[in-house]
Amino acid sequence: MKTNWKKVSVVLLVGYVFTYAAIDKAYATASTHIWAPSTDVQSYDTGHITADVYIPTQRNGDGSRANTITNTGLTFGLLPFQKFNAEAGFDYKTGYGKLDSYPIYFNGKVGIPEDAFGRYFPAIAGGIYDFGTQADKTTNNIFYAKVAKTLKINNFSLGRYSIGYFWGNDKLLLNQQGEKDANGILAAWERTVPEINDKLWLCVEYQGTKSSYGALNVGFSWKFTPSTSVLLGYQFYNNRELADTATIQVDVDFDFIVRKLQKWKKTKKE
Repeated sequence: MKTNWKKVSVVLLVGYVFTYAAIDKAYATASTHIWAPSTDVQSYDTGHITADVYIPTQRNGDGSRANTITNTGLTFGLLPFQKFNAEAGFDYKTGYGKLDSYPIYFNGKVGIPEDAFGRYFPAIAGGIYDFGTQADKTTNNIFYAKVAKTLKINNFSLGRYSIGYFWGNDKLLLNQQGEKDANGILAAWERTVPEINDKLWLCVEYQGTKSSYGALNVGFSWKFTPSTSVLLGYQFYNNRELADTATIQVDVDFDFIVRKLQKWKKTKKE
């Protein structure tokens, strides 16, 4: 597997194009950037619902029509600690033909938030996603580790940069020649844009390999409420035999039991 350093460089350079104002931190919705996992971890006793669709914008290289992929997911924050977090959830995916008979894929993550042990401490996360239920059919089983840090010059923010690596099932993650291509680099740049509106978030992201996971992704999201956002993005696949896709993603966070009780008690006191 060869890393496409040109595309990784694009992720880093595009970040600098947009870094012209001061912000504290830029965060994606919990669990992912646009395509691959981020270092963010769902907060304790909160849930996260995502509804994503990936729409082909062209035909595959062999002329066949690519399927539209849909993904509905649910994730919960598990730990009540400030400096160590965990989440777990599942996705229900369709659009894979016969594999739609096994649509459930599990995921989990542990992480340490940025600045947890000092101002220079990066966010650190590791986990697994697309853990399927049918051996060597849906068990893509992507393990990953990732670090991220918001870079600033005084109060001048350069956005948040992430770098990591992933390992998948080499029986399923193959390139266009049918060869194993199951591990590669993860990279991303992201930031909110308060000079336009602090509800606007931008991201450029890269995942290596020429398997179906490998892609350069660009996108933006708008936070309509503190708990609801909509993301629009585009995937340029490293395997140019695969049709590029446009994505629309709706993300909703919600409080679970403990937080609801806390809010109820606070309201009652007032």
